[in-house]
Amino acid sequence: MTYAAKQDLIDRYGNGEIVQLADRTNVPPTTIDDTIVNRALEDADATINGYLAARYTLPLSSVPPLVKRLACEIARYHLYEEAAPERVQRAYEAAIKLLQDISKGVASLGLDAAGTDPVPSTGGEPVFTDTERTFTRDTLADF
Repeated sequence: MTYAAKQDLIDRYGNGEIVQLADRTNVPPTTIDDTIVNRALEDADATINGYLAARYTLPLSSVPPLVKRLACEIARYHLYEEAAPERVQRAYEAAIKLLQDISKGVASLGLDAAGTDPVPSTGGEPVFTDTERTFTRDTLADF
């Protein structure tokens, strides 16, 4: 299971940036080399799995939006190779820090240990409870 796809990178960072990073044959860059993008996404998946395996059963049954975002940030960093701008470097380091916190149990994906959402998406009707009224006409009669 992949956590993010090429289109997720394009949606998040723009087609122009992904073309610049993933076309290493044309000058100027004109097309996205799927092999390069897929390698970066696979590297991101492997990194994420390395941390999530400490707390969750893999593969996850569904991909939380947080994991998709982390996969995009890590893949983007890998696409830059060794020349990542400072903002990309910081985003990558923050993603790794968050993954470390998730693996230690300091942060959570909101999933149970089996990697599923513990809150059912559909449920019954809401339940309302009521307590005995403290102030009534009788209790306030002397005021």
